[in-house]
Amino acid sequence: MMNHTEQHGVRKLLAVFAHPDDETFICGGTLAKYAGEGAEITLVSATRGEMGRRMGNPPYLNRETIAAAREQELREACRILGVRDLKFLDIRDKTVEFIDAELLGGRVEKLIHEIDPDVVLTFHEQWGGHPDHCAIGKATTAACRRAGLEERLFFISFGDMMERPELFGYTRTDVVKIDVSAQLELKLAAFRAHRCQSEIDEWVWLPDREAVARFGKYEYFIKAGQTGQARSEVQRSF
Repeated sequence: MMNHTEQHGVRKLLAVFAHPDDETFICGGTLAKYAGEGAEITLVSATRGEMGRRMGNPPYLNRETIAAAREQELREACRILGVRDLKFLDIRDKTVEFIDAELLGGRVEKLIHEIDPDVVLTFHEQWGGHPDHCAIGKATTAACRRAGLEERLFFISFGDMMERPELFGYTRTDVVKIDVSAQLELKLAAFRAHRCQSEIDEWVWLPDREAVARFGKYEYFIKAGQTGQARSEVQRSF
């Protein structure tokens, strides 16, 4: 995704997602990998996840306290993964799809011009699995196109579904496969940092070796501009 030999100076990665934990649950290994190699990573979260259904296990949060808790959890996950720059768009959770598309895209485009990233990560505007995911993906895609940087845009892929991309109408040349086997302990720690969302998942809190074994060793990304037709399996959310 980032070519070591062709890049000069500090490499920059911009990840634009909808909620705290999107970055960890979907591509935490990749963020940790590039951060560890010296890349400057900017993470944008459209919301603070205040409408999330998980309130801890047993519940210890409520609608008044969850936003602050999830923000703090995200900051800790960023520290673990090596993400130094975190920005919020301050949009209410579950309302991203109702924000004016031009306005939202313009905010993302401004960040793109300020950062000039080598790589942009976001959700696919149709296959994000959640309305907030799709809306922020659509805005980021439009922003990259207007900025003339669509060739730097990659869509995240859930789990290892792109291990066999032909099942979804893609070829292997459409997909970037990142080996994150050396970053799985960091990914686990970031999962645990998102305590209120991960406490209910018993496997996350197993002994480290057992929990890490649950992760795949690779994370997958789809190059923007590809025309593969995803099937219903893509419609998954976190």
